[in-house]
Amino acid sequence: MPENLQVGLSGLDWAIFAIYAITIVSVGLIASHKNRHSTEGYFLAGKSIPWWAIGASLIAANISAEQVIGMSGSGFAIGMAISAYEWMAAVTLILVAKFFMPIFISKGIYTIPEFVEKRFNKTLKTILAVFWICLYIFVNLSSVLYLGGTALETILHVNFTYAILGLAAFALVYSLYGGLSSVVWTDVIQVAILIIGGIAITFISVSMVGAGSGFSAGLSHMMDFAPEHFKMIIEPEDKANYMNLPGIAVLIGGMWVANLYYWGFNQYIIQRTFAAKSLDEAQKGLAFAGFLKLLTPLIVVIPGIAAYVLINDSVLEQGLIEQFGEMVTDPESIPSMGRADKAYPWIAQFLPVGARGLVVAALAAAIVSSLASMMNSTATIFTMDLYKEYVDKNASDLKLVNVGRLSAVVALVIAIFIAPMLSTLGQAFQYIQEYTGLVSPGILGVFLCGLFWKHTTSKAAIIGVLCSIPIALLLKFLPLQMPFMNQMMYTIVLTMAIIVFVSIATNEEDDDPKGISLKASEFKTSGGFAIASYCIILFVALAYALYW
Repeated sequence: MPENLQVGLSGLDWAIFAIYAITIVSVGLIASHKNRHSTEGYFLAGKSIPWWAIGASLIAANISAEQVIGMSGSGFAIGMAISAYEWMAAVTLILVAKFFMPIFISKGIYTIPEFVEKRFNKTLKTILAVFWICLYIFVNLSSVLYLGGTALETILHVNFTYAILGLAAFALVYSLYGGLSSVVWTDVIQVAILIIGGIAITFISVSMVGAGSGFSAGLSHMMDFAPEHFKMIIEPEDKANYMNLPGIAVLIGGMWVANLYYWGFNQYIIQRTFAAKSLDEAQKGLAFAGFLKLLTPLIVVIPGIAAYVLINDSVLEQGLIEQFGEMVTDPESIPSMGRADKAYPWIAQFLPVGARGLVVAALAAAIVSSLASMMNSTATIFTMDLYKEYVDKNASDLKLVNVGRLSAVVALVIAIFIAPMLSTLGQAFQYIQEYTGLVSPGILGVFLCGLFWKHTTSKAAIIGVLCSIPIALLLKFLPLQMPFMNQMMYTIVLTMAIIVFVSIATNEEDDDPKGISLKASEFKTSGGFAIASYCIILFVALAYALYW
């Protein structure tokens, strides 16, 4: 560990961060010169993205402050069990690649709401388009800004407002002009920085627990001191954490609802695959993203557990106080069970010169790549599904692109005003999952029925998605003491039951006229994809066997 703690960044740290920022802006502007004048070019990068860039961009869009800060906070409070979101997401990506992508790519769509119109009708498309825009602005963009601003305020000791304004400006500079091309090609660099920076903070934080004896000793001490933090399956006796991650039900219940919805039907994630050169490239990109997801707990959860041990082991805490002084116990920055999201920025303060600049660059990469992705997808949905449909059906490509840019700026400005209101959050990652879970089961139920059951009618889909909200609210607020993941599972089962019942009751034909005809040959994949799938599934099975 360093002998002296310097508040904020040193000259070397700032130099590292400056190189990162200049590189990202330069690559973004260079990429913006291609395919920026047409709607396909701006919103889908001219459908020219290779598999490795798709996979990297998927992860860069996914790993935001929600994961880096929020999941580290959950690692502090809960432990490795929170890794279920990441490791099961890797399996989910394989399912999405094999069963969803053949249908989406064949439809040649820009947005998920556009698919809804082709499968159902314009009314449902509009309902979901408005819902997603509101979700991206009021939940996703605002929470990423809040968590990112909180982290930079703690690490750099800068004003929170200046921090979120700086992050927003950074994301705008390189992404607004070039659209998805700029976002994807800068994401390739962002994800490399994320992994390198994440590995650095994991190695250093665990070594700090080792108190001079190295990484292996630190990891061993963490497992001995906090064995409950290395269990993947939480028992019902642990009531507080069981409500967030309800034991074996995580593997067979509501976690699948959250993951299938997020990775299969979330515009700002799945939009990259729509920009693939071909179906095979899209599927290989999703498999590559699956491998990268396996790494995520190692670079965001482990530092959170390390922070928990450093604070609760009195010997280690005293050693930190002697070396770093009052910064260790500063009430404004020290994490606790009620302020678990302070864990990652708190431990980042103690990194040596150079490493701090790298970690801040990695954190900035996580934040701005997600902001750029969310802005681009918000603009795509607003422009293609609302503006073009209801305001100007004959708008030129250039006008649509400019409308997309303006809508992205407006969405970001609104999120900037909302972000400071989220200061009451404890574990932000769990908060976001829980409240997104009120709406995701109904939407997922509609999509699953629409994709794989030709009898599903538009009327049934609308009734189902509208009924899902009161069902979810009843399950949440009735005195049932039910984990929210179980609420999601029961909500999707009831929603799909309503869709099936209404479809049968209102449609006299065997199949809905817009039903999708599926053939087994459409779901065939390459041998390389199959091998990658088996490797990912085997890793997840072994991880659960080891940390059960």
